[in-house]
Amino acid sequence: MTPMEQGLGKARVLVEALPYIQKFAGKTVVIKYGGHAMVDPVLKESVMLDILLLHSVGIRPVLVHGGGPEINSMLKKVGIESQFIQGLRVTDAQTMEIAQMVLLGKLNTEMVSLLNRFGGKGVGLSGKDAKLLMAVKKPMQMPNSLGKMEDVDLGLVGEIQTVTPDILNTLLGQGYIPVISPVASGEEGETYNVNADTAAGKIAEALKADKLLLLTDVRGILSDVSDPGSLISTISGGEVTTLKKQGILSGGMLPKVECAVSALDAGVGSVHILDGRLSHAILLELFTDGGIGTMFTR
Repeated sequence: MTPMEQGLGKARVLVEALPYIQKFAGKTVVIKYGGHAMVDPVLKESVMLDILLLHSVGIRPVLVHGGGPEINSMLKKVGIESQFIQGLRVTDAQTMEIAQMVLLGKLNTEMVSLLNRFGGKGVGLSGKDAKLLMAVKKPMQMPNSLGKMEDVDLGLVGEIQTVTPDILNTLLGQGYIPVISPVASGEEGETYNVNADTAAGKIAEALKADKLLLLTDVRGILSDVSDPGSLISTISGGEVTTLKKQGILSGGMLPKVECAVSALDAGVGSVHILDGRLSHAILLELFTDGGIGTMFTR
């Protein structure tokens, strides 16, 4: 390919992106970043560059990050086995301490440093800062061997009660990019582990975001989990119950879908689940005609 042909290819990409850039300029986009894409340093840089590009063209990105693989790795090093119930990590006091260390002390600072190194203005926060996320202990019930519902103790897993977005609005208004760890406060000063997808959804609701992007380790919602080509490109909120009954929505995908439906009901424009392992997945989803993941709409 000649230099002229390469240049024309780049020009076509920019022209295709232009209407989307115009459409989303000034809008708030909340991005939940998690999964194994956080472990790969090349993919991590790709995500940070995508976020910085959004900011550079007038979009207001807010980043909420998980850290499951890194937390699992650290727990394994200290001899603690990870346990999940319906996609939620069972969290005792020691697990909570390690999760905070990984989320706030390592991952959050790494992402802020990358954004700043690339010329952005990243600011690290947790849900405990400025009462951003307030939570109570999350209740859960599951059927026992006799089919009777009984309480399940998830430990220090929180259910978000309120979101106070003032600090985010202040930062966004001054051109900063908030980077948020999914840790919440209780009324008595407790520290709760909250699901990062849920936290991102609640923050998107409070900010009245135009879009919520959930980056994960799969292409999106698959009608057949064994077939990567069975991607469902668009799902309406009304189709979710049927897909649950069919077993298409289960396990770790449930919190993502639940937060998608909640966000749509609260006025978020659309919710997208996409594969964070793909380089520049955010740009491909937002600025190309085809998109690459599953979009939830009302």
